[in-house]
Amino acid sequence: MSHIRPWRLKRSEIVFDHPWYRLRRDWLLLPDGRQIDDYFVSLRPEVVLIFALTADDEVVMVRQYKHGAAAILLEFPGGTFLPATESSTAAAARELVEETGYSGTNLELLGNAWDDPTRQDNRVHMYLVRDAQRTKDQDLDENEDIEVVLIPLRKFKAMCLNGEICVTGTLATAFLGLNALGRT
Repeated sequence: MSHIRPWRLKRSEIVFDHPWYRLRRDWLLLPDGRQIDDYFVSLRPEVVLIFALTADDEVVMVRQYKHGAAAILLEFPGGTFLPATESSTAAAARELVEETGYSGTNLELLGNAWDDPTRQDNRVHMYLVRDAQRTKDQDLDENEDIEVVLIPLRKFKAMCLNGEICVTGTLATAFLGLNALGRT
């Protein structure tokens, strides 16, 4: 049995509240009696990521600029959602078609994982779509500039391993998806 025990929350307050970002300050009591008076947690929406594979064995990816990293990155389509108003499956279907114009009839949940459990409270919901088809044009938000990139499945794993694909959530989704496809 583990000796690890949870921390006790003594008090909490929202210190920054904006539609795009919320930050909470917690006062905590550790199991050994020590106190932490300034532990900050980002309150984030849930995230969906979609590993979409076409009938021609091409992986549907997106390339876009990510300002936090100050880099143009290749990753899976995805986005945020609020569980109180939308299911993760509905959000995955919506994000896939909005960002890429592709859709599929069967979204398979690969798993859920904490995004950054040290400093964030949200999870990533990872989906696989087989036989994805382009059904419409992208429907991007005003501030989005997204290029759809089709990667042959035979090259995809090597791109993950050599660092061409280097976003944590995309890598986790990639290996769960490759496992589900029997392509590990």
